Amino acid sequence: MKQQILVIGAGFGGVWSALSAARLLDMHDRKDVDITLLAPQAELRIRPRFYETDVHKMFAPLDALFDSVGVRFVKGMAERIDEQTKTVGYRDEAGHEGTLSYDRLILAAGSQLVRPKVPGLAEHAFDVDQIEAAVRLEDHLKSLKDRPASVARNTVVVAGGGFTGIETGTEMPARLRAVLGDDQDVRVIIVDRAPQIGATMGDGIRPSIIEASEHLGVEWVVNASVAAVDANGVTLADGRHIEAQTVIWTVGFRASPLTEHLTSDRDPQGRLHVDENLKVLGQTHVYAAGDVAYAATDDLGNFAAMSCQHAIALGRHAGNNVAADLLGVAPTPYRQPKYVTCLDLGAWGAVFTEGWDRQLKLVKDEAKELKTQINTQWIYPPAADRATALVATTVTLRGQQNASFSPPPRQHRGRLCVFGRNACA
Repeated sequence: MKQQILVIGAGFGGVWSALSAARLLDMHDRKDVDITLLAPQAELRIRPRFYETDVHKMFAPLDALFDSVGVRFVKGMAERIDEQTKTVGYRDEAGHEGTLSYDRLILAAGSQLVRPKVPGLAEHAFDVDQIEAAVRLEDHLKSLKDRPASVARNTVVVAGGGFTGIETGTEMPARLRAVLGDDQDVRVIIVDRAPQIGATMGDGIRPSIIEASEHLGVEWVVNASVAAVDANGVTLADGRHIEAQTVIWTVGFRASPLTEHLTSDRDPQGRLHVDENLKVLGQTHVYAAGDVAYAATDDLGNFAAMSCQHAIALGRHAGNNVAADLLGVAPTPYRQPKYVTCLDLGAWGAVFTEGWDRQLKLVKDEAKELKTQINTQWIYPPAADRATALVATTVTLRGQQNASFSPPPRQHRGRLCVFGRNACA
């Protein structure tokens, strides 16, 4: 009987896990191991681009790619993991229940936006967490032109001044004017709990965020939080009310609740603690990749962020190592010392930094050019050609530079570039 590798999730971590496992099996000419990927759809949804327009196009089909490397796709939503029987229960699109068995499991179910019990949030707020939600926001923005002109109609409030909030907020002036007209007075307001603009992004990036915000007319309300949302705006914790017919929630992400099905330690974001080979601590047959893995990137105390920058490399290693485990060959420990940030700042440009301390390297047009390449090329999966796809999954040895995009490492004006969530977090 063939052994079974089961991957849960078709995000960056899941796709690259499946491809990487296929590569190692191919290298050893092993036909006695099957790879199955379970996900709601056979497509890689390009989540870092959900703040852009035409969001319904932000996905890459995976059927042909999986067929080319011999990965079986099962369409369904994983609902439970039984580590004792080594089975995963799922529900297909028709609502029927099914069960998949595994010899080794890679959990790469991703993360989701945290939606606290803020009054009116569920009824009146939008988000860009999933493609369906981002499409709903885009449809709403297009509908604004049919509403009577008012301050509320022309105002967008973005709750949260982190990476997603900044990219969404700085894109909004252009998106509003595209709908309402260039002559319209539009307002975009970012509400953030931090005491200063862009506090989570560090001192190197903050001046660019401030300059871009001023240039674009994006306002910030800091030291504030949203206490309630209604059809005509938000009420802040201090009682102030901001009129807005568009409120976008971007505060906080948490790992898939499937992590709670395993008797293993998790970090405050719900991510599973893993060893250097990405095996979940306390588990014999389960590995984790992407946003569900709390993984050390180096020996300096840095851990992978919830970003495609890390998810792709985590997937490459998890897939390789789970196959290595079954084949009885040496694993490749995960290390990713290179960390960059590429923050989109709308029509003003972008910012590119290197290192965990975010040393500023590129700004405005140069950074925007790089950001565009990341968002439109580097984060997409390889072509549905077996040889090309398997080569793209190559992992590096411990201590070597680890690039994290599907094409070979590229030079951008002399600098090695890698990327992350929205698109570089």
